[in-house]
Amino acid sequence: MSYMKLLIVLCTVVAICSLFISNTLFSSLRTTLRSCFGGPSTMTSSTVAGTSPYETKAIGEHKSTLIFFHGLGDQGVGWSQILSGHLNKAGIKVVCPNAASRPVTLNFGMQMPAWYDLKGLSPNSEEDAPGIATATDYAHALIQKEISQGIPSEKIFIGGFSMGGALAIHAGLTFSSKLAGVISLSGFLLQRDTVEGKVSVNKQTPVFLGHGRNDPLVPLTFGQMTEQKVKTFNPNVVFKTYNCDHSSTEEELVDVTNFVKKQLS
Repeated sequence: MSYMKLLIVLCTVVAICSLFISNTLFSSLRTTLRSCFGGPSTMTSSTVAGTSPYETKAIGEHKSTLIFFHGLGDQGVGWSQILSGHLNKAGIKVVCPNAASRPVTLNFGMQMPAWYDLKGLSPNSEEDAPGIATATDYAHALIQKEISQGIPSEKIFIGGFSMGGALAIHAGLTFSSKLAGVISLSGFLLQRDTVEGKVSVNKQTPVFLGHGRNDPLVPLTFGQMTEQKVKTFNPNVVFKTYNCDHSSTEEELVDVTNFVKKQLS
C-alpha cells in the first residue's frame, strides 16, 4: 500500500471514531438533560420500579412482611431505615421499593421518582388511570413474591406515604387474597368513584390512616374524606392525626408498629 493510500485509510478511521465519540457524547448529554429538566421520556408504561427494593430481614423467625411505598420524589432507603428499627425485632421483614423516574404533570413535567403521574392535588383532578393500574400490578407482584417465599397473604401488610400511601390503599384493598392490613400515612384515595367495585376479599381488612394536622400538600381534609369513603365498604378503619405537616412523627410510627403487632397477635 502506498503512503498516500495508507494516509487516507488512517484519516477515514480517525473520522469514523471521532464521529462515534461525538454522537455518543451528545447522546449522553441529551439523556442527562432530559433527566434533569424533564424532556421527552423513553419510559414505557410497564416501567414502574427503579432500582431493586431495600429489604431488611426479620430478626429471628420471619413471621410477617410489610411492603411500604415512598412518596413523590423520594426513595425507599429512608423508610427502610425508619421502619426496620421498629419492626424487624418483632419478626417482620420490611420491603421498601424504589419508583422509577418519570415526568410528573403536577411538577411541570419534570422527571422524578413517582409511582404514577400526578396531574393535580384537587379531589377533582384528572387521574393517571393507566399509571395507577400498572403501579397496582407491581404492588400485587411484590405481595405474590412474599407469598411464594412462604409468607401467607394474611401475614402481609402493604403501606406507604403520600402518593405511596394512596397506592397502598388501592393495591391492598383490591388484592385477590386477604391481607393482614393496609397502612397509609399522609395519603389519599385513588379512583374513589370506582375502587369499591374492585374490592372483594379485603372488605374487612384493617386499615390504618395517619395524617398530619398541618399538612399543606395533602390537606387533612383529604385524609378525612378517605376515611369516610373507605368506611362505606370497609368498617375496619382507624384514622389518627398528628401534630406535623407533610411528614411523620415518632408517635405515628409507634402507632403503626402497634397496629401491625395487633393484627399479628
